[in-house]
Amino acid sequence: MTASGEPLLEFLEVMRRLRAECSWKAGQTHRSLARYLLEETHETLEAIETGDAAHLREELGDLLLQVYFHAVIAEETGEFTIDDVADDIVAKMRRRNPHVFGDAVGGTPQEINEAWEAIKATEKQRDAVTEGIPPTLPALLYADKVLDRLSREGRAPAPSGDGLGDRLLALVAEARASGTDPEQALRDAVRALL
Repeated sequence: MTASGEPLLEFLEVMRRLRAECSWKAGQTHRSLARYLLEETHETLEAIETGDAAHLREELGDLLLQVYFHAVIAEETGEFTIDDVADDIVAKMRRRNPHVFGDAVGGTPQEINEAWEAIKATEKQRDAVTEGIPPTLPALLYADKVLDRLSREGRAPAPSGDGLGDRLLALVAEARASGTDPEQALRDAVRALL
């Protein structure tokens, strides 16, 4: 299987036509579509967790629909185009993977991830640890990201008490130390109950 890109171009034309000829789609905005983007993301995660390739393929299509829908809306208002979106992500991948596209030497997956994060930190120039971390993330994922940022700054705070929140935070820190994704570990444990 090789990708020609033709279906992506055809899909762009389909989305443009739908925006022009379907009153519901014409009435949508970035804001009104936000809930669908979230819903499709969760459905894609479910497909990944179940391991059903056909379901994943379908959900990735629905997620791609959201990307193209937003890009066509932005195109209409002159904000940006789908090509701008693709150009930006290609440039980012080239910058953040110098072991593939530059002179840097590969390394272990951990070293590659650390290099990625260092490049990202240089690009973003954040003023606060939580800047760029959506506060609406699930709590375990949010805690994991904050602890990751703090550790990158050389800070490893320990929970300050024995309340439930402190114990949960300690479990997230324990998961991080063992290389375990706490969000996925909890999902797997809940799924095992069913």
